Amino acid sequence: MEWLWTTLQIAFGAGLATTFDDTIYLTGFFSEVDRSFRPRHVVVGEVLGFSALLGVSLLGFALGLAVPQQTIGLLGVLPILSGLASLIALLRGRGGGGTPSLNTPLRQLPGSSRGFVSRRPSLLSVLRDRRTYAVSLVTVSNGSNNLTIYIPLFASLTLGKIAVLVPVFYGFIALWLLLSFHLTRFPGISVVL
Repeated sequence: MEWLWTTLQIAFGAGLATTFDDTIYLTGFFSEVDRSFRPRHVVVGEVLGFSALLGVSLLGFALGLAVPQQTIGLLGVLPILSGLASLIALLRGRGGGGTPSLNTPLRQLPGSSRGFVSRRPSLLSVLRDRRTYAVSLVTVSNGSNNLTIYIPLFASLTLGKIAVLVPVFYGFIALWLLLSFHLTRFPGISVVL
């Protein structure tokens, strides 16, 4: 059972370190909620984006099966290379990303808003709404730190340990979604954001 305790410590450390910054943009998205852009869009978009990041990271597990264990540690160079590439792009003036800005009202993003918009949209209509994927794109573009940590981490773990990590990571996502949603309910916070 000691492996479980150690794995939970790793999960809490990695989950907290890689997902805490999500609260910044999630709070911004929740502050933009109106009749057509509901909290459900933000939640589904965040879960889809984070699931995509985890899917890519699970390739690290597959890589760990194919690469000798002695060379797995070299994957720790990935965060350094990613940071250097971002720094070079920034210095060359290409640092601006193509993701939607939080200052852009989400009502201006294309979506289906004809006729009466229900207060509680169905999951299918949320999945068809482009604004849901705007949240997902921000999640993925913010997730480079997740990838650079998760890929080497998953490559060094067994499938059983990964099965412990993934629910803890989703638990952190649920916590940040809840925290961000409630932050925008304080008087004046939504106006500032």
